[in-house]
Amino acid sequence: MSSPSKRREMDLMKLMMSDYKVEMINDGMQEFYVEFNGPKESSYQGGVWKIRVELPDAYPYKSPSIGFVNKIYHPNVDELSGSVCLDVINQTWSPMFDLVNVFEVFLPQLLLYPNPSDPLNGEAAALMMRDRTAYDQRVKEFCEKYAKPEDIGGATEEKSSDDEELSEDEYASSDEAVAGQPDP
Repeated sequence: MSSPSKRREMDLMKLMMSDYKVEMINDGMQEFYVEFNGPKESSYQGGVWKIRVELPDAYPYKSPSIGFVNKIYHPNVDELSGSVCLDVINQTWSPMFDLVNVFEVFLPQLLLYPNPSDPLNGEAAALMMRDRTAYDQRVKEFCEKYAKPEDIGGATEEKSSDDEELSEDEYASSDEAVAGQPDP
């Protein structure tokens, strides 16, 4: 079963060599974050999201798990968990697709053409069907509030990264203090 493993590595390298910023979560190649910009000429334009991607052991034969880390207002994205309801990823996935397809085709299509009849966020779906102008305004408000470049920096592995940075700073300053003291 080295084939899925090699394909996973190849697809991840292809994604890293594209214009997307990829940040690994662990040492393995199965979990990572990808920086994703909202499609141009849409209510999501200017928004930047951190997308968590988990590749199953059977990838590419089984679809990746995709979720928004920072908030987005969309009928097909769960507001609390960030889970994406996307038929192509969840149900009609094919080994012909790769990770670049997810970020260049599937997610932009999801944002450009929401499906309010299959919602994970019922409020967003109802508002979209009732008043598209108010829906677009709410999308823009969420982009302003939760989807700025500084927001994705704060959404990155808050628990472990911040702790590591603090401990590295502490170690760095304590090393300097020890190195700067003369011997008796």
